[in-house]
Amino acid sequence: MATIAPPIPKQNTFPRDDVVKALVAELLQNAVAEAQVRGIQLPADLPGRMTAAVPMDSLSVVATLVAVEAVVGFELKDSLVRTGGYTSVQAAVDHVVPRVHAVWEKKKSKAKRA
Repeated sequence: MATIAPPIPKQNTFPRDDVVKALVAELLQNAVAEAQVRGIQLPADLPGRMTAAVPMDSLSVVATLVAVEAVVGFELKDSLVRTGGYTSVQAAVDHVVPRVHAVWEKKKSKAKRA
């Protein structure tokens, strides 16, 4: 029986900027929608929107992983996202990006050994 190796990341270095860009784009859409529902006034500037106190549930953040998967080239597990969600877009980015990086490195290492 053949063993199937995990997908090899297409790049040699973690595409952090692209991962952050994809994640932020999706999370900001979620934050705007959540702010409207809750009657929260978001700042007009990007840094303000990133740190604005807008609750983001874990399910909505999990849904954003699809955009990140397109960047890294493999499926991400829902468990990368903190149960209970986050208090801002920046909090989600700060938590999720290092975890995606760790998975990327692990897949890269396994692919090299195969």
